[in-house]
Amino acid sequence: MKSFADTGSVASPSRGLLLRIWRRLAPVLRENFPRVAAALLCLLAAKGGLLTIPFLLKALVDGLDTGSAGADTTPLTLILLLVLAYGGARFANTLFGELRDTLFGRVTERAMRRLGLQVFRHVHSLDLDYHINRRTGGLARDIERGTSGISFLLRFFIFNIAPTLFEIAMVAGILLFNYGAVYALIVVFSVLCYGLFSFRATSWRTRFVREMNEADSSSNTRAVDSLLNYETVKYFTNEEFEAQRYDDSLAAWEQARRNNRLSLFALNGGQALIIALSQTAMLGLAAWQVSQDQMSLGDFVLVNQFMLQLFMPLGFLGFVYREIKSSLANIEQLFGILELSPTVADDPAAVELQIGDAAIEFRDVSFAYDPERPVLRRVSFRVAGGEKVAVVGASGSGKSTLVKLLFRFYDPQSGAIAIDGQDLRQVSQHSLRKAIAMVPQDCVLFNDSLGENVRYGRPSASDEAVTSALEAAHLKEFIARLPEGLDTTVGERGLKLSGGEKQRVGIARAVLKDAPILVFDEATSSLDSRSEQAVLGAFAEMATQHTTLVIAHRLSTIVDADRILVLDDGQIVEQGRHDDLLLENGYYSRLWLAQQRHDSQS
Repeated sequence: MKSFADTGSVASPSRGLLLRIWRRLAPVLRENFPRVAAALLCLLAAKGGLLTIPFLLKALVDGLDTGSAGADTTPLTLILLLVLAYGGARFANTLFGELRDTLFGRVTERAMRRLGLQVFRHVHSLDLDYHINRRTGGLARDIERGTSGISFLLRFFIFNIAPTLFEIAMVAGILLFNYGAVYALIVVFSVLCYGLFSFRATSWRTRFVREMNEADSSSNTRAVDSLLNYETVKYFTNEEFEAQRYDDSLAAWEQARRNNRLSLFALNGGQALIIALSQTAMLGLAAWQVSQDQMSLGDFVLVNQFMLQLFMPLGFLGFVYREIKSSLANIEQLFGILELSPTVADDPAAVELQIGDAAIEFRDVSFAYDPERPVLRRVSFRVAGGEKVAVVGASGSGKSTLVKLLFRFYDPQSGAIAIDGQDLRQVSQHSLRKAIAMVPQDCVLFNDSLGENVRYGRPSASDEAVTSALEAAHLKEFIARLPEGLDTTVGERGLKLSGGEKQRVGIARAVLKDAPILVFDEATSSLDSRSEQAVLGAFAEMATQHTTLVIAHRLSTIVDADRILVLDDGQIVEQGRHDDLLLENGYYSRLWLAQQRHDSQS
């Protein structure tokens, strides 16, 4: 699988990347065509006002200069009109520029929203293996930088690069026709030197930008990972160890920033030198022609003004180009995420799962996370509709893997899994998971209120349904003791609640979901004896109306199961009811006796 970290190793953004960007942005631009068209008209109006300013200054200066030389006096009214026109042109340039940004801002915001949602949905569609290996902090930064890069690319490519190139062509043409080829050649030569230097230097320093981004993602990942595991850090008094590892990441980030800053200094210095030499040559030539009476003072002002107007955006164009190169690198990483394909995907002809009795069947299922270490070996069993089947065995025997395969987080290497005779690979994953309610061993909660965490089992559920679920999970008494009741915030990953309290929230969620298939994965491992008995009673009530699969470690919780499957080294070695398995005096019986001795000693 191609990881998102690998996407930063490309030498430079390719033409193919630009085409991919266009394909993703074209629908947004078409949808907002009236705004885009209005923004482009405002752009033309702003540039028109800007190109008019030098001519107004020339006329104003020549009029004043003529008057002071004793020649025909320019009427005061005309002077006043020129001044007002100059002010109007300045205002028009600013006003239409602001209108352009305001109109197009909506388009860029919509593009960021659409792309951000697309990435969010895509990441959720990726398989469990990707999420086990991903770096949460780095992934978040890659998404943030990529969507910001799209915004920057839209705004500055359309409204800075293209207009600046248009302005360069206009200024070169005006100088060519009004003042001769030398002025136009200086402009063209300066722009070519500036562009060539900027492109070469920016390509050279792109690797420093990539190194800086990778170091930024790495340090952010380190910080997020450490904070998410706050309690573990405290258990092992590893605060200084974590601080040192974070500082190592920050040191790499600091060095990358330093290299980036030094390369930026070299780039800015070279660009400034080209601009200074060009302006000096242009103004020197104009000053000489004024002294030779080949050009008026107004013409000198016009040339000077055009040079200022030309090189100000040209200097900014260098910044824009650098940022666009950086943005393209960030967008490339974002698109690397979007182009990841889940290893478990719906068949193009997948249909909705149709639930009848909700019978589950594993047929000769074999599975391995690593080909060298098989986890399940030709496992076959059936859970009839309404039946409660428990799976027991030592750690690593493959119990939890059965659940992951049932949810289709992975597909078996051989064999098949079916519900009511429908192969899970032939039905949509959404309809499959909608039919199963899960109570995990470690119920991870959102940093939201207790009530919203329970309601997560079915967001559209009524308050009465939530109350019933709370009663079934025996949470009512606990909630009554909380000052804020259901509005109590549970903290990051539910850290404000005990393990048993979190498990009961998980049970309430499962009750609220009310799916035809129930799966309990060590769902009472964190409960005290009193709570466990109460919850087991709730389990018994739920199981009578649902097909139930229980992954159990504490055998006392599944003595009432219709059937118990005993897994050992990925194979079913025994199965039957609790009493029958004890009479067989086999693997299950030894597990039972070992737990009984442990309970009696504790």
